[in-house]
Amino acid sequence: MKKLILILATVFMLNGCGVMEQITGAYNFSQCEYTYNSLTGIQLAGINIGNASSISLANIANIATILSGKSLQTIPFNMTLNLNVKNPNEKTAAFLNAMDYAISINEMDFTSGKLDVPVRIEAGQTQVLPISVGVDLMNLINRYSQDRVARELGSFIGINSGSTKVTVRLWPSISVGNTSIKSPAAIPIVFNFGGK
Repeated sequence: MKKLILILATVFMLNGCGVMEQITGAYNFSQCEYTYNSLTGIQLAGINIGNASSISLANIANIATILSGKSLQTIPFNMTLNLNVKNPNEKTAAFLNAMDYAISINEMDFTSGKLDVPVRIEAGQTQVLPISVGVDLMNLINRYSQDRVARELGSFIGINSGSTKVTVRLWPSISVGNTSIKSPAAIPIVFNFGGK
């Protein structure tokens, strides 16, 4: 924590008010309340599955066949994880530069990436933060196992029974001149939801 304060103080002295506004906005963003909203735009190996709340029986059969992984080099999986972000602060919560993220499902490292779209949430307001995810499931199958990836993904999108623990970590960045400085500490978000 002392290291972070020293870095922030140095940045402020070098760059003044603009950087201080970014630091304040990022700090307020870290103090927001995060909850699960929905999974939308789910696509598996080019098949549009839809939303987690409306997966059809035909798509469940397609998912099982695809996740068997037989004769496939890659299994592209895309979706949008939507989080509700409530700003309880008296000032705006924002990240204006970028934010890195990492997502784990039941302790399985699922994916990581970067959000480059600025977010600004006024005091007392709630906004949906969409996190677009793209991952090759074959890489996860090679790292973990076919059974585990199929089980965790099935629970995550709601076609298997059981509870799913999702951990999202966010690292806001601030701009100092032409340099982007990533927060050394992540904003941790953990939520649980069940399958069918």
